[in-house]
Amino acid sequence: MPTNKKLWKDISNLADSAGIDFIGVADLSPALPFIREQGGDVVDGFPLAVSIGIRLPDPIVDMLPKRFDRAVAVNYRNHAYTTINYRLDVFTSRLAGSIQREGYLALPIPAAERSSADYKSADGKISAVFSHKLAAHLAGFGWIGKSCLLVTSQYGPRVRWSSVLTDAPLKVTGKPIKRKCGKCRECVDICPVKAFTGREFDPSESREMRYDAKSCQKYHDKMNTEIGLAVCGMCLYVCPPGRKKQV
Repeated sequence: MPTNKKLWKDISNLADSAGIDFIGVADLSPALPFIREQGGDVVDGFPLAVSIGIRLPDPIVDMLPKRFDRAVAVNYRNHAYTTINYRLDVFTSRLAGSIQREGYLALPIPAAERSSADYKSADGKISAVFSHKLAAHLAGFGWIGKSCLLVTSQYGPRVRWSSVLTDAPLKVTGKPIKRKCGKCRECVDICPVKAFTGREFDPSESREMRYDAKSCQKYHDKMNTEIGLAVCGMCLYVCPPGRKKQV
């Protein structure tokens, strides 16, 4: 089926009007086994993902070392998490509607909701139904760093992502790029609960080889109990590509 250039132009215009910083199309075929394992029937059968990203405000991220100051935590939680996730969800809903009106399937995936979060059980998983950072990686926007975050060349991991799965005939806009972390371990070393092992991303390995999500979640729960607001993000803050403007 030929690509629908008009649909992509409409999508790009919609993204510009919504203040979207990244938008591209990923071919999901290289990762279908992983996608099926994570999301099952909910996400199975879609060949493409439209990957959408919004950059976080640098002044807010740069204040994260002072996150135990409630004013800093409130500002980050509101403007760098809740509000941007809301903007992503509104945009993906509009985008899915636009694609559907053209006669194609479109499934918007929530920006931040988890489908599995039973970390208190021995075999509990903490994950969403679909990996937005995987879609962004396949769309060529960045690489998976040692922090398990998607790292862009422009802004490091200071971007929040969402996705719309679709069967629309859109042209794939990019491909995975080479990892650039090298010997850097700043995200590994700064983590307050040592949740990262420092292993490079390997699609054949489980996430647990690189990241202990349960320890991270328990740390957030502890913060929520002690100061009433859970904010960390130190791996996000310290990543050199995101801080390069200050170097």
